[in-house]
Order: sequence, then structure tokens, then C-alpha cells
Amino acid sequence: MSAQRVEHAWQTRAACRGPQAVVFYPPSTFERKEERRRREAKAKDICATCPVRRDCLDYALMIREPHGIWGGLNEAERRELIEARDDAVVAAR
Repeated sequence: MSAQRVEHAWQTRAACRGPQAVVFYPPSTFERKEERRRREAKAKDICATCPVRRDCLDYALMIREPHGIWGGLNEAERRELIEARDDAVVAAR
């Protein structure tokens, strides 16, 4: 039996695994706006080829991950999606 939880098994198939994973999070030092855009574009290019992109995004939205690129979206993009979903739930009541 695997020690990994079943609901997170998708992570082992993620395209971001390995040395390229550094582009998914900001560096510990200052990053200029254009540098951030380039880094995020590289990460999103990797996400575009990922077989588990939807699982990754669903997980990030579920836990409300505040950092990095997950499922092809950055922090602000995920926040907008969460807010839109929350607004839709409120409107449906």
C-alpha cells in the first residue's frame, strides 16, 4: 500500500516535477515585474502540457493555495476564480 494519499496521487504525474519546478514559485530574492512575467510564462507553458493540470488546479482552489503557479494559474488568477465561484454561490441562494 502506498504511503501517498489516494486523492493526491495525481502529483506524481505532474509535468512540473523535477528541476524545472523552480519557475512555479517566486525566488527568495527580489524579482522585477518583467522577470516575474517571464518566469510565470515558463511555468504556464509547462502546465499547458501537463496531463493532470485540472487536478492540480482543483486542488489549489480547494485548499486556496496562496502561492505559485498551480494548474496554469497564478495567485491573482486563482483568487479571481474563487471570488467568481463564491459570488455565483451567493447569487444562487
